[in-house]
Amino acid sequence: MKTNLDDADPDLSKVKPLPLENSRASVEFKRDRRRARAYLESHSWISAIKGEYLGYRLDGVIYVFLFEFIPAEPNVPSWTWVIVGDLPSAYISCHYAKTPYVALDGYIGAMEEWVEAAREGKSVEDIIPVNVPATPEYAERLGGRLNFLRKNVLPLLRK
Repeated sequence: MKTNLDDADPDLSKVKPLPLENSRASVEFKRDRRRARAYLESHSWISAIKGEYLGYRLDGVIYVFLFEFIPAEPNVPSWTWVIVGDLPSAYISCHYAKTPYVALDGYIGAMEEWVEAAREGKSVEDIIPVNVPATPEYAERLGGRLNFLRKNVLPLLRK
């Protein structure tokens, strides 16, 4: 019998499995891979990470990681994307995004909602969490990065 969680499997043809440790990887990659793991492990709904994949990387700017994990709670899909880099970290469930392109597009859209609310002085309580104050200054900084991603990175993932 299929459940909703069966719909949460990503398209593994769009990612590369990551080895446990890659001594040839850049300093930025190693750092942000650790950040992505720590970010994911900070959530109470994860018990342990089972596998790691790379969906996209632009060193020092953005990394789109895919994680398979053992859920610590029922009804939690066992796959999620984690986006880190020179911007706020966030996760995007594979229930909504099967590929790195869809995950990054969803991330950009969610962050653009935050930017718009912060620019207008509206509440960000029910929007994706961002670890900076919701001020127009931070909104402008994040908005510029998101614009760069939408114009320069997202088209590369469309293939």
